[in-house]
Amino acid sequence: MDVKVYILVVLALLQPGHCKKNIEEEEYGVKYATDCEVCKLVAKEVGERLQARDSSGVIETGYNMDSKKKLTKYNKSELRLVETLEEVCGGMLEYRIHKERLDSTRWAKKMSQTFETLHGLVNKGVKVELGIPMELWDEPSAEVAHLKTQCERFIEDFEDEISSWYYGDQVSSLQEDVCSKVLKDEKCLTEPYGENVDSKDHSGSDESGKSKGDKKKSKKKKSEL
Repeated sequence: MDVKVYILVVLALLQPGHCKKNIEEEEYGVKYATDCEVCKLVAKEVGERLQARDSSGVIETGYNMDSKKKLTKYNKSELRLVETLEEVCGGMLEYRIHKERLDSTRWAKKMSQTFETLHGLVNKGVKVELGIPMELWDEPSAEVAHLKTQCERFIEDFEDEISSWYYGDQVSSLQEDVCSKVLKDEKCLTEPYGENVDSKDHSGSDESGKSKGDKKKSKKKKSEL
């Protein structure tokens, strides 16, 4: 290997962010949201919050006290979009990581199966030691805290694309319109949202794209041959 190339590779590996990510993933099992997951969740939150602000009313717009105020439909107003985008990333802290799932359904706004079991044991009087106080069990994980930062960066980077969709005819959803344009890997977009999945029946897919259920069926068929 050329000496210059070797030095550049070593320097890249020694970058603080790179080392931190490896340490967190290898030692603590931290797995941050992929670009696809970020886009999917941002689009979901924007859509839901815009829907919550759905209104047939009109508002007055204009900044000059002497000029005539302009009437604008609230549903197409800049105010509605700005208010929505200001809330979206804070809403990411409501998500929880379901580590028993291997695909994008691991992000869901409900307690994971693991912590449901732990809380159930505590409610039955069983002493559970996790090394952290119980009041911190439901605090946002490292992945969730980082998701908020990823959300803020996404909106900053693609605010024009979101605005174009918002002021357009909105025939397609924000996810279909924006995510399909800005993502290289769109695989997670075909997966359901975490809230729509039963943890007991879903554990995601492995690298081959087969679920655990599919793998069991496959093994069974082989044994029958």
